Amino acid sequence: MKKLFVSALVGFAVFAIPFVAPNAAPMPKEVEVTVGINDAFIPSGFDAESEAYVVVNGLFPNGCYRWKRAEVKHDWATKIHEVRSVASVSQGMCIMVLVPFTQEVTLGKMGTGEHKVRFMNGDGTFMEKTLTIE
Repeated sequence: MKKLFVSALVGFAVFAIPFVAPNAAPMPKEVEVTVGINDAFIPSGFDAESEAYVVVNGLFPNGCYRWKRAEVKHDWATKIHEVRSVASVSQGMCIMVLVPFTQEVTLGKMGTGEHKVRFMNGDGTFMEKTLTIE
């Protein structure tokens, strides 16, 4: 019984020392990454006086990801709007399952006509949908 206790104590010390060592470099708390969008819902019925929005959804690779914000870049001359979804990733132990997310992204007031909305992935590829403003 005493050997078991000593073995457990030594095992704990071996694994705990890196976490409490005073000279260890601190782990980064949070990193921002671009996450891909699986699909987007584009509601209809927007006019030039209303705030246009889209609803995006996707899957985070694990439980350390949290929705942070969406970055929208407008090119009014070509009526192409790029949406980039940004998540924060915390360091540490994470649940290793796919985590679904759904978020509303405000595009703002837009002129009448057909607009192309591109949902950018982190690797430069994108999914494109059409938004009609009446």
